[in-house]
Amino acid sequence: MGGKSEKKTAADADRHFTPVTYDPQYILMVNGLKKYFPIKGGMITHTVGYVKAVDGVTFNLKRGTTMGLVGESGCGKTTTGRTILRLAGEKTDGQVLFNGQEVYDLSAKEMRPMRTKMQIIFQDPFSSLSPRMPVGEIIGEAVKEHNLVSKEEYSDYLDKVMDDCGLQPFHKDRYPHEFSGGQRQRICIARALALNPEFVVCDEPVSALDVSIQAQIINLLKELQEKRSLTYLFISHDLSVVEHISDVVGVMYLGSLVEYGATEDIFRRPLHPYTEALFSAIPIPDPKAKMNRIVLEGSIPSPANPPSGCKFHTRCAKCTGRCKEETPRQVEVEPGHYVVCHLYDTRVKRS
Repeated sequence: MGGKSEKKTAADADRHFTPVTYDPQYILMVNGLKKYFPIKGGMITHTVGYVKAVDGVTFNLKRGTTMGLVGESGCGKTTTGRTILRLAGEKTDGQVLFNGQEVYDLSAKEMRPMRTKMQIIFQDPFSSLSPRMPVGEIIGEAVKEHNLVSKEEYSDYLDKVMDDCGLQPFHKDRYPHEFSGGQRQRICIARALALNPEFVVCDEPVSALDVSIQAQIINLLKELQEKRSLTYLFISHDLSVVEHISDVVGVMYLGSLVEYGATEDIFRRPLHPYTEALFSAIPIPDPKAKMNRIVLEGSIPSPANPPSGCKFHTRCAKCTGRCKEETPRQVEVEPGHYVVCHLYDTRVKRS
């Protein structure tokens, strides 16, 4: 168990979180989640540092709702989703409570039934499908593995799942390369929903599709959510899509959640300087409207060596001396609207 031995040596000083108790209104409770990847070096190949891909992410997700997770490429969105599903090895620290059960306390045998309740739709609808398997086998493989239906019901069950996702029964004998990008993504959605999950991580499911096809897939996801009472974690860098599909939004920067709240509150009043900069880049469908674009200076720091204090201070126009030295805490500015920024922390006098 190499992962667990590394876990004991990984930045112990950075590991601390206050355990939370389960609240039944939330299907998923993520508390202080961290995922560090070791950096190997030297002639003997020992650990010389860690890439802090996910660094203290905390949020709660209500049943039947959608949380949008946004941020620049490389900020840790996908790793957060995979760590929640236990697809990225052992976590470094934190809690992941699914229906009150700590996911990382389960044995491999206990995780099998849990896999049917937690699914993922991958970003690339082509590379995530086996080119050597017909669509019927791709969608039904896990159904057979988990014995969800009897042999007599199997064919009708697949037809029903495919019909829900806009696919026809005769598609079962075709291979992925015979489909368009939008159809392949429908196959990926059908594969995830065939297990009748409660929670689905949508990892940029429309980023590889044309705009017109994106709208169809988004509408399909919303329709399936209402029909099956699904809960989504929707990872994307497209803010207009996130605004359309999400109930709450989390904004990530360099492995940390810097702002979190209801979609309406976040888009009406972005608080964190990074969120303001992101939202200023949203195109306005009016050629006469003037865009007040906020251009961030500098490049994103390395997650292997993040800046001290606030991670964003190297690119922030509102940076103060306190930002460079002290790590900001999460502040609830208005009900349900949280931000991690010294500008809104009135408990401590600013320098």
